[in-house]
Amino acid sequence: MNQIHLKQTLPQVFADRDSVTSDVWHQDLNLRKGEIYLVEAASGTGKSSLCSYIYGYRDDYQGIINFDDTNIRRLTVARWVEVRRRSLSMLFQDLRVFPELTALENIRLKNNLTGFKKKKEVLALFEQLGIADKAHVKVGKLSFGQQQRVAFIRSLCQPFDFLFLDEPVSHLDEANSQVMGRMILDEAGRQGAGVVVTSIGKHIDLPYHHKLRL
Repeated sequence: MNQIHLKQTLPQVFADRDSVTSDVWHQDLNLRKGEIYLVEAASGTGKSSLCSYIYGYRDDYQGIINFDDTNIRRLTVARWVEVRRRSLSMLFQDLRVFPELTALENIRLKNNLTGFKKKKEVLALFEQLGIADKAHVKVGKLSFGQQQRVAFIRSLCQPFDFLFLDEPVSHLDEANSQVMGRMILDEAGRQGAGVVVTSIGKHIDLPYHHKLRL
């Protein structure tokens, strides 16, 4: 996948508004592989909805979203599985981790499907983010910031053309935010991937090619 093309896309809940001022909604917007985007938004403007639409988790929108030249509404279940396994990685704001599993078990759920990282590589990611001692702790016993780092590691355990990060540093201090930024650049650089980061204020420091207001 080389680009994600939004054509006059708009959440249905916004359809009755007289006007929408946005760099994303109701625009012709191309997100290109290899480029880094920051989507800045006020609360309630559809930031997480955008991520859910692109990931195929929701379809309550008007307009068109294309992966290259294919309208995502036409994708079969099998094709969505392949896209999520090989082309599109998502860190959701609500993380979607399993609290009854350990941090490492949460990562293995993804990595066993993709076979992308060796165990020593995964443990090295835990070490970089300062949670090596939490690998065998149930996620439900971790702080939200620690859970956020676990979910971030999971997002790196697959090949991707695009990495979406919905408020990835909302509960992280500056030091961990900087570490995460370096890890994003390293992994995206290796894969030649595009990166899309959303923020309602605090955002990760990356060399953004484009800054968009939602």
